[in-house]
Amino acid sequence: MPAVNTSRVRRWDQHGREHVVRVERSGVQRTIRCGTCGWRRNVQFLPWLKAEEHLAQAHQATVDPTAA
Repeated sequence: MPAVNTSRVRRWDQHGREHVVRVERSGVQRTIRCGTCGWRRNVQFLPWLKAEEHLAQAHQATVDPTAA
């Protein structure tokens, strides 16, 4: 059984609320899940980009905490 690796994409909206999408990797398959709305998707390529797109479109969360 392959190990599951998890990372996350965090963004804040204009009201200061944090939104997190977790990226879980098992072999070549990646699943992204939104902690705010429960949205979920299986992706094979560019999961972090898909997570960022979801946060921007669904939650207007575009403030990157690591950018400065």
